[in-house]
Amino acid sequence: MSNFYPSVHMPLSGPVNLPWTWMFNPTGSQIGLINISLGHSADPTVEQRVLDEVGSYGRQIGQIGDALGVLLKHLDRSTLTPAERLVLEKLEDQLDRVAYIKRERRSEIRSARALPEKAGA
Repeated sequence: MSNFYPSVHMPLSGPVNLPWTWMFNPTGSQIGLINISLGHSADPTVEQRVLDEVGSYGRQIGQIGDALGVLLKHLDRSTLTPAERLVLEKLEDQLDRVAYIKRERRSEIRSARALPEKAGA
């Protein structure tokens, strides 16, 4: 198709050029049930490779959070101001809540796998 039409990613497919997308897609964002555009990237090709080869934003942030958790356990907080301590406490609270959700989800998956198969299904 012509390069005039923007390329979009429809759910469960690759890039699709649709002539009507110019009305809904003036800035290059995607249209679809599961596509999310969080803004413009300085280099979308690099960003897409990172997502494909390294991990999703959630996975990357999760690993950063895990690493920060390790550092926070070894941090001497005696020289921090109360405001600085509060910032770290808020981060630790978020990390704890994420860990709880992950544990809860793993438990749900284990429970679902442990259910006996329905006879004749």
